[in-house]
Amino acid sequence: MASRLLAGFALGIVAGILIAPDKGSETRKKIAQSGKDLKEKFNDFVETIQEKFEGVKHDVEQAAEQAKPKSPLFSDEAGVWNG
Repeated sequence: MASRLLAGFALGIVAGILIAPDKGSETRKKIAQSGKDLKEKFNDFVETIQEKFEGVKHDVEQAAEQAKPKSPLFSDEAGVWNG
């Protein structure tokens, strides 16, 4: 029942856009511009996530380098106990 309601709602929106008083070319321009805007927003989102990931990666690498000299019980080879 709910899926039919949602499908009807979506069809109503599409029909509203297509039946709008604008010319078909204007409607297509609006739809194309909306797609471009959405693509830009998505690309900005992905870029932001990448920048944050790089920042966290850098912070973790720095923390690992700072912790390395503070742990004399381990040798340079990972997992070798000297204690």
